[in-house]
Amino acid sequence: MTHCARHTGRRRAGSAVTLGCLLALLSAACTGGPEDTQQSGQEKAPGPIVVASGLDVTGSGSVRQQLIEEWNRLHAGSKALQAKLVELPGGADQQRSQLLGALQSGSARYDVVNLDITWIPEFAEAGLISPMPVAETGAADDADFIRRVHDTTVWKNRSYARPFNTDVGLLYYRPDLLTGADIEVDRQPNANWTWDQLYSSVNTLGLNPVRRDDLAGWTTQLKQYEGLTVNTVEAFADAGVELTDGEGKYSSSAGELKEGLDELLDRVDQGRVQPAATTSDETASLADFAEGRAVFLRHWPYAYGALDSLMGSKPYAVNRLPGKAVLGGQNLAVTAGSAHADGARALITFLTSRESERCLLDAGFAATRASVYGSTAKPCWPRVAAALRPAGDAPKTAKGEDAAEGQGPKARAVYIRILGAALTEAVQRPRTPYYGAFTQVLQSHVYALLTAKRPDTAEAAEKLDAALREVFAGR
Repeated sequence: MTHCARHTGRRRAGSAVTLGCLLALLSAACTGGPEDTQQSGQEKAPGPIVVASGLDVTGSGSVRQQLIEEWNRLHAGSKALQAKLVELPGGADQQRSQLLGALQSGSARYDVVNLDITWIPEFAEAGLISPMPVAETGAADDADFIRRVHDTTVWKNRSYARPFNTDVGLLYYRPDLLTGADIEVDRQPNANWTWDQLYSSVNTLGLNPVRRDDLAGWTTQLKQYEGLTVNTVEAFADAGVELTDGEGKYSSSAGELKEGLDELLDRVDQGRVQPAATTSDETASLADFAEGRAVFLRHWPYAYGALDSLMGSKPYAVNRLPGKAVLGGQNLAVTAGSAHADGARALITFLTSRESERCLLDAGFAATRASVYGSTAKPCWPRVAAALRPAGDAPKTAKGEDAAEGQGPKARAVYIRILGAALTEAVQRPRTPYYGAFTQVLQSHVYALLTAKRPDTAEAAEKLDAALREVFAGR
């Protein structure tokens, strides 16, 4: 990890003054029409500003909590501006249900919610989150966010959030196993690698896994949960299947769905997927790869740091996923019922600043700002950097221009370049206020196909097409 230089006391004082000025500007600018939700008089309500978020999966020592604490230090003189992080237990589906229930009933007072990017249309359509003020959207600072990442904050031409941390599918692999089978570095994963090349490598290795303990070509997350939706949408995208148009209306057909399902089955069959993949989530697939039961692994960026401690001396490398990769991540939004809307927006601006985004990247998340991946990136807040788990200290180096092996400084720099490039071309899951119903229907139909003794993609596509037409019509 590149350690952040410590700022002087004058710099810290300047940061506090700058944020104070920003808060004053936001307070003055955000008292417009009814859609701007909160009037300045409501800011007199006692604190704290409550932020609801899912659990930190990076094992970083909770970078989100550290950022909240840095904000509180900068605003130590104001009780009204103190912030508190509430972490919601359970998986993504459970967190969504908790937040929907709490905001609809008013049973929990959340000012800021950290929403999965797929939830923005649903929460916006239901009036549970406030649009970002027009004065903020389209500002020069917003232009620094990676465009495809910032697009996830928009619904019906209005931005309802700011991108906090993002995600994208990556391909992890064992270069030692490939080289041992005479697959030289120039034939190993690179920026232009394809699924056919992965299949060819698996054939060269002569893999045919039957049991979980057998070495498989690759593994991923095919359990009946959101991971299955992600893998399916990636296969659909490679087959040219677009499920919805720009307005969230269904735009596919049974014939197109069949092509997408065939692509997914090819990945399972020709890729010689790990037999345990249909019961695997992120944790299980990571363990299978780390323990030597797969040559390739489709996973998220946080796996890059996690594997360093899981694999010991065994080498691993990472590159862009063959074909299309799905965008993930979370966005920060102000709740419609917040009594601290101005302070909440200022907090969001701090949490998504260039310095904070660098902290997130150092901790294992994917940052949302393009500048963080460049040579002029601002360093992480010094006290946050000191509290984070060190990264990048393993004495390993990259073997080539397009491969990042281990977590040495040189390899990590290559990894960051690969990650930044992957984010610029990532695809989104369907944008719809009915996403919760969509993902459950898709998972149900696709899982039944994957676990069938004699899968029939034509029949499965007809049934899925009928079901999706109902879902996207809101029925």
